[in-house]
Amino acid sequence: MASSSCSPSDPAFSSKVGKYHVFLSFRGEDTRKTFVDHLYTALVQNGIYTYKDDETLPRGDSIGPSLMNAIEESQIAVIVFSKNYANSTWCLDELEVHKIWA
Repeated sequence: MASSSCSPSDPAFSSKVGKYHVFLSFRGEDTRKTFVDHLYTALVQNGIYTYKDDETLPRGDSIGPSLMNAIEESQIAVIVFSKNYANSTWCLDELEVHKIWA
């Protein structure tokens, strides 16, 4: 993983309000079992608290409110654009919420 000026051990990073360091936004059918799984694993292995819906969303929770709460509780978002990303209303809603919180 490339080094950055702000890592999870950096006080500036960890002092920000948020339950998650990273919120992953992606089109599941395009990238869930390929790139996103590898990215998620690498982030978690490096101590980065990452929200990925199939790993983090509690069973039985309503997806809409849970996703919006997770976005608000995240310090940054990583958007994984793919061929069909914009065909998903969920993905577009996530982008809109990220834009509001930016």
